[in-house]
Amino acid sequence: MVRLVHMPSPRIALAQIDTRVGDVDANARAVLDWARTAAQAGADLVVFPEMTLTGYPIEDLALRASFRRGAEAALQRTAAALADEGLGDLAVLVGTVGEKSVTPVHEPGAPDGPRRPTNQAVLLQHGQVQVRYDKHHLPNYGVFDEYRIFAGGDDVCVIDVLGRRVGVVICEDIWQDGGPVSQMDENEVSLLVVLNASPYEEGKGHQRVELAARRAHEVEAPVAYVNLVGAQDDLVFDGGSFVIATDGTVLTRAPQFVEHLLVWDLLGDDDAPATGPVAPPLSPDEEVYRALVTGLRGYVTKNGFRSVVFGMSGGIDSALVAAIAADAIGGENVVGVSMPSVYSSEHSKDDAADLAKRIGADYRVQPIGPMVDAFESELPLDGLAAENLQARIRGVILMAISNSEGHLVLAPGNKTELAVGYSTIYGDAVGGFGPIKDIDKSRVWALARWRNNAALDGVFGPDELPPIPESSITKPPSAELRPGQVDQDSLPPYEILDEVLDAYVENAEGRAELLARGFDPAVVDKVLTLVDRAEWKRRQYPPGTKVTALAFGRDRRLPITTQWREP
Repeated sequence: MVRLVHMPSPRIALAQIDTRVGDVDANARAVLDWARTAAQAGADLVVFPEMTLTGYPIEDLALRASFRRGAEAALQRTAAALADEGLGDLAVLVGTVGEKSVTPVHEPGAPDGPRRPTNQAVLLQHGQVQVRYDKHHLPNYGVFDEYRIFAGGDDVCVIDVLGRRVGVVICEDIWQDGGPVSQMDENEVSLLVVLNASPYEEGKGHQRVELAARRAHEVEAPVAYVNLVGAQDDLVFDGGSFVIATDGTVLTRAPQFVEHLLVWDLLGDDDAPATGPVAPPLSPDEEVYRALVTGLRGYVTKNGFRSVVFGMSGGIDSALVAAIAADAIGGENVVGVSMPSVYSSEHSKDDAADLAKRIGADYRVQPIGPMVDAFESELPLDGLAAENLQARIRGVILMAISNSEGHLVLAPGNKTELAVGYSTIYGDAVGGFGPIKDIDKSRVWALARWRNNAALDGVFGPDELPPIPESSITKPPSAELRPGQVDQDSLPPYEILDEVLDAYVENAEGRAELLARGFDPAVVDKVLTLVDRAEWKRRQYPPGTKVTALAFGRDRRLPITTQWREP
């Protein structure tokens, strides 16, 4: 008689958590807290995101030996604390910064060279560090600068979880063909886990799933993908952790933009894979809106602020920023300042007051007329100089309130305005953060309508009033710096302008391609000239949440004095 021995099915927990760069003690506490929750859920292995203990991206912090020592000390304390709490049997896979000696390749047998930081995954169990794995492929494109900072690894990592072989890699290791993933099939793994700190970009979620499906097919085992959530500086991490089968089926998926523990059972290799909850995908507008909320919340809180201040003009840009800020940190922590001039329309002032009431903001009115008069009595100005003076006086008022009361000043400019230089240095460009600087004008209107519709649908709670006044959405946009002014006095219609900008900025199409599309040559020449001439302004604009594949400041930086023009 043959007795069949059934191996236990390991329970895998993916902990998509929010971390803070440099705060290793707080990050270590989060690991302990979420490991405790995972154990209570019956997990045998809990996997945390890339660089959990240090936060991500740590940039040049990694080059400080003192920081690496601090991270290692926190790692050792965490291993001991897990055992002290009775969690020693739980396998905890966590990201951190490591280090390795680099021996010059042209000197075989030479003594160890300088110690370089590594992007490392570490297995903690039984109160000790059991395994270390250094990320192989170091991205050096877009927002990434890892090749300059880290040394790459060269070992394959396979760990044992209740007798099952689990391969371990980090983020970029699955984006590049070859490397450690190509060697996993030789090790006959039952599961491949991937630690990630993959920044959000609109549409990127599909790329991750498709890539993970290819790797699952390659190693003939499911792939468990855990991603960071939250925001750091101008980057947003959307979570969305998942487990995918070898045939490309998503077996379970966590929601986006929230901390979450995703639990999944690794059944036998010959069994049909287990399934679990699959969070529904967000619509494109909701996904981008929630990314903006997450980005602003992270920037405010991680920089030690509790509140924000900005000019409430009654226009669409400041209205969308107000809604985002209220959703990010609460309307009671939003200070909106109306700063009317002699050119400010009554409907704009009414819309600003209505907006503030809808979101529960601290609303103030500070007329700028007397200040403008006082300045011009000493230095008479006209034309553009007089218009910009109004914007700059408003900037002074906002910074004065910020200095006096400790609020973070927000710059409400959008990507279209930044592209063509439609902003005033030290005026409406003043501030510590630009929440919608990576959103073009056409999308600003779309997001405003989505947010109002979401209120009517109860997405953010029952009986919520749409936060943005309808007239702020429907009226022609204007800076109101001279009588009867509207944006289209000096710019092409936004629906055309944004289409040209998308082709030129996002897709790097030149003048010839734009003309071949049928755009008016005069419009093309004007837009391209405005974009190129405004680079010096964009260099001085505050950081803001990145949501597209190509954001000003992060991804697109051309020489300020460029004179080249495609014929």
